[in-house]
Amino acid sequence: MSSESTPATAYGRPTTTGPQPLASYQGALNGVMKVLLRVPVISRGIGSRLLTFTVVGRKSGKTYVIPVAYTRHEGKLLVGTRLWPWTKNLRPGEPATVRVKGRQRLADWELFTDEQGVVELFGVIARDNHTNAKFNGIGFEPDGSPSLADLHQAWAKGCAVIRLTLR
Repeated sequence: MSSESTPATAYGRPTTTGPQPLASYQGALNGVMKVLLRVPVISRGIGSRLLTFTVVGRKSGKTYVIPVAYTRHEGKLLVGTRLWPWTKNLRPGEPATVRVKGRQRLADWELFTDEQGVVELFGVIARDNHTNAKFNGIGFEPDGSPSLADLHQAWAKGCAVIRLTLR
């Protein structure tokens, strides 16, 4: 990508075009990850970066299990994601059901969609998990810190952060 194709912002010129579109194989990969995250020994290893959300469709009543990357921060778990349809199935005031390291738990959750919250918390996630950062269109400065312009671009293109407190 050339720097001329991405307009400069108040935070500089983004280094990427933003969050990557879902790959055609993502559904199959998610299916494999859901199974692996339920296997006791395997889930302890891959579960150090991935958890699953279980949500129930508001209209359909159908149960969905979604694997997502997470980062531990200040005793809580941070999930950086786009506002996918499944996020609308998180019900305010009700705990979320998550599976962390093979163990199903309830978690209180907080959804950050505001610019300041997303930029700050996604910066924490990006520093901890470069793969998640790349997937969400966040590059890095020469000093290794996440690009502030990219963090703002990710927010502007619909990224959000879910902060979980495990019960």
